Amino acid sequence: MAPFLQIQNVVKEFSGVRAVDDVSLSIGMGEIFALLGSSGCGKSTLLRVLAGFESPTAGQILLNGQDITAIPPYQRPINMMFQSYALFPHLSVWENIAFGLRREGMGKDEMHTRVEQMLSLVQLSAFGKRKPHQLSGGQQQRVALARSLAKRPQLLLLDEPLGALDKKLRERTQLELVSILQQVGVTCVLVTHDQEEAMTMASRIAVMSQGVIRQTGKPQEIYESPNCRFVADFIGSVNLLQGRVVEDESDHVVIASADCDHYVGHGITGTLDMEVAVAVRPEKVAISTEAPLGRYNWVRGEITELAYLGSYTVYHLRLASGTVLKAVAINTVRYADFHPQRGQHVYASWSDDSMVVLTQ
Repeated sequence: MAPFLQIQNVVKEFSGVRAVDDVSLSIGMGEIFALLGSSGCGKSTLLRVLAGFESPTAGQILLNGQDITAIPPYQRPINMMFQSYALFPHLSVWENIAFGLRREGMGKDEMHTRVEQMLSLVQLSAFGKRKPHQLSGGQQQRVALARSLAKRPQLLLLDEPLGALDKKLRERTQLELVSILQQVGVTCVLVTHDQEEAMTMASRIAVMSQGVIRQTGKPQEIYESPNCRFVADFIGSVNLLQGRVVEDESDHVVIASADCDHYVGHGITGTLDMEVAVAVRPEKVAISTEAPLGRYNWVRGEITELAYLGSYTVYHLRLASGTVLKAVAINTVRYADFHPQRGQHVYASWSDDSMVVLTQ
């Protein structure tokens, strides 16, 4: 089956500087796809190109097989929802949702039915007569979503849709938003700088940096198998330990670093003496007071910082080389016997299948 949205070699330049640099993506029908990156990486520019607010310097955009590259925004079957929601303060919730339908000339009865459907969808049927200022932030966000979906767009673009909400409300609204989008079945491209938001809401993620897509994949693939140092460091927390390959076999490699030798339980595309980075996620690092068996995959260090965060504790260990290693211990027991403290020397270890070797 052909992709529903195809972005083909899109370039966008401003005064000779490439904000979007030869980006190609294929997105399936009904998919929630996230463009993830820090400010200035080009993700919002790419979204504006999809919406038609910016014309690409080069490249094509196909929607359901149709080339929409040169079609003006008001003729595209696309709606965009902004971070500010852009609700009309003088109109009621009902009138805000009906605004676009009325401008299209939709009949009164059909418009009434459509607006009521949208209010029911976002669970705001009892709030139709209220003004936006009489709603909470989460309710305003749902009104903006209902207005965006009312015209039944083929593609919905969300630009930092939850950025204006506080943390707890944002976490709850993420799941509500996904549920609504899945009910409607609309294809959605989401722009965010929030890793948790992207991983919670999206079926696939594209990580952007300096106008380029660094990696595309499902949330688990991006997190567990980053393809470069940038993605490993950008997504979640990670320990990047520099070293060189000293043993290169088809089923394993050994990498020597300043503080230990790493035995990696799979082969890599590399050569002897190649400089690499070993990526180990903090939650895959175990700490103990006794030295682990064997010569690989463990270090000794001093706890310099710790943070108790309820469900887990984060430890920072300074190793002999000066490198700081992060470890996360899940607090599964209410009052555990093992309580490492600042200044204490402990051992940290990890399994041979918990590492990713990065060559770039």
